[in-house]
Amino acid sequence: MLLVAAVALVALSACGSADARPPAKDDAPQVATLATAEPERTGSAEPKKERPRQRLDTTSEEFLAMLGPYNACMAEQGIPGKNGSAPRPTSEAEMETFEAANRVCEPQFYPLPPWEKDPANPEARDFALDVMKCLKAQGVRYVEVDEDGISLAFGGDQNDSRSISMGLDLAPECERKVAAEFK
Repeated sequence: MLLVAAVALVALSACGSADARPPAKDDAPQVATLATAEPERTGSAEPKKERPRQRLDTTSEEFLAMLGPYNACMAEQGIPGKNGSAPRPTSEAEMETFEAANRVCEPQFYPLPPWEKDPANPEARDFALDVMKCLKAQGVRYVEVDEDGISLAFGGDQNDSRSISMGLDLAPECERKVAAEFK
């Protein structure tokens, strides 16, 4: 009987202890969750500037303006520009200097191609194929997508001058038409 009383006393004391009551919200067990990590801060408050991107309708004047930062970088690397463009190297040493400067400046400042013709665009080949179909519908006989999968080749093996001239004349119109349909 004494044993039963001791067990009952222990049981009753357990009912009033803090461990026996249900956990409060703050005491709830921790559950694993997915959390998004904060992006790393690089110490620079300025956002990274993106290279300019050409459009299908970029004019030559606009392109020359886009080349300004690239030409300035080339000049900083020791390649002076003439009339807004870098000079063509003539000797092997000049070529090496030019290539070294270009490796620094091009990835930062040289304008990217239009997105429709960018090798990084997974739909660029589809765009080129649709432009080719448009050109053929306009009467260009010899046109195909080049080996790079993005450029167009006119004239074929026959070097057909009519296909070359028509293709060059009609390509901008077909590119705009296809680009409007892609969006």
